[in-house]
Amino acid sequence: MATNKLNDNKLKALLKNLPEKETWIADGEGLALRMQRGGNLSWYFRYRLGGRNSKLERLFIGKYPDLPLAAARKLKDKCRNWLADNKDPRFMLDRITQEALKPVTVKDALEYWLNNYAVHNRKNHEKHRSQLIAHIYPKIGAMPLSMAERRHWLDALENISRKGSPVAAGYVLQMCKQALRYCDRRGYATSTALERLTIPDVGKKQEKDDRVLTDSELSDLLKWLNTNRIQPYYRDLIKLMLVFCARTKEVRLSTWDEWDFDAKLWTVPKDNSKNGIRITRPIPDRVIPWLVDMRQHNNGPFILGEFKEGTTVSQYGRILCKRLKHKEPWTLHNLRHTFITKNADLGAAPHVVELLAGHELGGVFSIYNRGEYLSEKLQVLNCYLDRLELLAEPQKNVIAATFIRAL
Repeated sequence: MATNKLNDNKLKALLKNLPEKETWIADGEGLALRMQRGGNLSWYFRYRLGGRNSKLERLFIGKYPDLPLAAARKLKDKCRNWLADNKDPRFMLDRITQEALKPVTVKDALEYWLNNYAVHNRKNHEKHRSQLIAHIYPKIGAMPLSMAERRHWLDALENISRKGSPVAAGYVLQMCKQALRYCDRRGYATSTALERLTIPDVGKKQEKDDRVLTDSELSDLLKWLNTNRIQPYYRDLIKLMLVFCARTKEVRLSTWDEWDFDAKLWTVPKDNSKNGIRITRPIPDRVIPWLVDMRQHNNGPFILGEFKEGTTVSQYGRILCKRLKHKEPWTLHNLRHTFITKNADLGAAPHVVELLAGHELGGVFSIYNRGEYLSEKLQVLNCYLDRLELLAEPQKNVIAATFIRAL
């Protein structure tokens, strides 16, 4: 079958000497030029979907000279490839035309992942969104995803590091990579611009935080909690974290209906736990009078009396060590590391401490062992309270001095 029958000189000659009636001239392999009265020259791709006996389809692909010969042949090759993949060129061409007219932007792709995946599977999805709004959308959010090259992404991500947040830059990179892979798997949009980038290319990995407070530092903190220099909200928050090895979020979002004073149990619902599991912690007898006093002073559903955002609480925790004049920095999360480490030194069973911390037991324990170990947990909590009592008031040796004193 002859191909490439037309050339530019022949097409220019046709424009000067148009036929009086409609005429078709084939270029080969399905590409043909339709000439009409009035000087219209149009490119068509002619094909059959079901073999020789099926209907002949004519697909308009552009006008000449707006669509030059070379470009028409490239488009014809695309149509032939679609046919080879059992795809109708008419539908495929319409699809890419729509994408060209209204392309999927970088923001569209990331929002697609946020709304269809992160909202349902990530507890911190709002943090993801806020980081994208702050760092990615202003830089490249409006760009068509297909035109956002690696250099564009690098400029946006490296800008986070330049502002002093290299760990956040790596975090955002990993998030965006997952989002683009999700879009590709769903057939929404495709981009491989981030595939070869790693965290060191834009920032740095978060260092492992294994900080444990010394007995002297714990003593400073406990004495600080007994002064008037700390807001009641943060005083109660830190006490609850110290006593129960609770995460900041578990305490921030805790409401009074989670606390059963008759059964002496605090049950953290799945929605408030990091791992999406319910956490049950016994309440030691000596802590209940303090909790009852808190309830009398704190109005509303929240045990701390009000709601504060996680970022606000974390910021306060980062400066607390400076107020106590501790040389090595620590955060509120390090109170959990301290609880786990100190109880290991006291001989507590590791699996009981892990359950108090809200960690899932590994291996077959996570599948078959559903025990709450309430008596063992209570023993660990009481033992640790004894330790805190000695550090808080070594002369009096009374836990009430710190945990039950009138607020």
